[in-house]
Amino acid sequence: MRYVLPWLFLAACPALADPPKVVGAEARPGASGWTVSVTLAHPDTGWDHYADGWEVLAPDGTRLGLRDLLHPHVTEQPFTRSLSGVAIPDGVPEITIRARCSRDGWTGPPYHLPLE
Repeated sequence: MRYVLPWLFLAACPALADPPKVVGAEARPGASGWTVSVTLAHPDTGWDHYADGWEVLAPDGTRLGLRDLLHPHVTEQPFTRSLSGVAIPDGVPEITIRARCSRDGWTGPPYHLPLE
């Protein structure tokens, strides 16, 4: 009986799939703010589970931009989407990008992008 309890505990825990991962990013300054392009990889399975957004953060954690992804990319992996008009304050040395999953939320590793 003592060997059954650990297995029951594990069976009660939700299984997390692979989190969305930022595999590349680029930021370009422009006349009306920065354009941030992000390449994501995630094992999208359809409308029930897909990478549904990413955000741009300042070093202090302030959100500078949010890109919602409105549909799954099951057959397009990895994929790149851009967000323009991002107001990055002067003097910020790098931004952080985090990806979000429709099922598990903000679970992937952050991606740090130095600004030139």
